[in-house]
Amino acid sequence: MTKREEYEQTTEKLVMPIIEANNFELVDVEYVKEGSNWYLRLYIDKEGGITVDDCEIVSRAFSDILDEKDYIDDAYIFEVSSPGLGRPLKKDKDFERSLMEEVEVKLFKAINRQKEFVGLLKAYDKETITIELESGEEMTFERAGIALVRLTFDF
Repeated sequence: MTKREEYEQTTEKLVMPIIEANNFELVDVEYVKEGSNWYLRLYIDKEGGITVDDCEIVSRAFSDILDEKDYIDDAYIFEVSSPGLGRPLKKDKDFERSLMEEVEVKLFKAINRQKEFVGLLKAYDKETITIELESGEEMTFERAGIALVRLTFDF
């Protein structure tokens, strides 16, 4: 397990009591380096959408735990936010909630010189996801080869 994965798993375990006590959903935890800074980000949601006040509740409560446990070696910036409109689908519950919704799939390696596909999410399992393209053709992708899956949205 990488240091990044260890930090993300520990964070998820420690923050869940706060998330559950407030009837929120933990959408994702990420520990990433952007430029010269490390970021520990929590993405939370709830029925009807998350507010700035909701983010503040989690941020204040979890900041105390971060100070107490001090399990991250690097200097980092801690953020709590909404997953936004283009939220990635990562967990089975995300895929289940999004069945028959239009998704965008971005691949690490191109298939027939194409890395991005858009279609209705038809099925998923631990290894694959299947979408139906506008043409009616179904395509199945190995999850290990997928860089990103997210809902599409029109303005």
